[in-house]
Amino acid sequence: MSSTVLVAGSANLDFVVRAAHVPAPGETVLGRQFRTFPGGKGANQAVACARAGGADTRMLLALGEDDFARPIEASLGDAGVRLHVVRDAQLPTGTAFICLSDDAENAITVAPGANMALQPMHLPPLDGVLWLLLQLETPLDTVLAHARAARAAGVKVALNAAPAQVLPAELLAALDMLIVNEGELDVVAGHPPDLATGLARLQVPCVIVTLGARGCLARSEGRILVQPAFSIEPVDTTAAGDTFCGTLVASLARGQTLQQALLRASAASALACTRLGAQSSIPDHAEVAALLADTARVPGAAAHAALATACAL
Repeated sequence: MSSTVLVAGSANLDFVVRAAHVPAPGETVLGRQFRTFPGGKGANQAVACARAGGADTRMLLALGEDDFARPIEASLGDAGVRLHVVRDAQLPTGTAFICLSDDAENAITVAPGANMALQPMHLPPLDGVLWLLLQLETPLDTVLAHARAARAAGVKVALNAAPAQVLPAELLAALDMLIVNEGELDVVAGHPPDLATGLARLQVPCVIVTLGARGCLARSEGRILVQPAFSIEPVDTTAAGDTFCGTLVASLARGQTLQQALLRASAASALACTRLGAQSSIPDHAEVAALLADTARVPGAAAHAALATACAL
């Protein structure tokens, strides 16, 4: 069976400045280090998927005809991602401006640029593709069209609903998996009073909610699965969610169970938080395997029970 994953989504060049804290409205903060990193939710997830190992990874993305596109293409190529690039001469390559505080919090402003040029007609042939992974940094109409085309072709569809927005029923109906954090769940599920209600409102076969430093949970086939987080000292959480998504789908594509995929995605996400940058922070298969082999660091049964209790599930 094919293990190919196609990621269709955004790619940005990230401009990152370190500062003591994220500025409040109207406040000017003196920063320290400044660096640029290839980023964008779609590209980050494609790199995470490729580095997870075992899944052939392709990506559909739109870039401008400018110098910002070059490091993005180089990073994706170095990770082993096969590219389907749409060029737009009228729009610049997408950019993101990130202030990273000393406590690993961040504030991000995205200028999508060429990402908005991605259209339904750009979806490449889906022959051999097992999963299509989508996000919401490209036009919603395009996301919907790509999801529908994949569903019609028998391809499984996963959506990371970020940045959060209300989703049309027809998009939810085209999904096999929805991945959200708690804030995104609140928006997508219509401000539920608790996690259980939010999960029940979403008519998607599998819904996964990431819970930051607590871990994650999934509702699938009438069951609730939980995965506590690995204990780490965070440096930069910028690509943690993207690392989780890409690793999760890659794990499922190569035949792992959902519980196994949640564990591996949580381990990869934890490692990503210990490094600076987006794609530069994403671990490879060997690094994740080494963390999982350290049984003292893998959350045990007691941690699983405590998370389930804390989530009132």
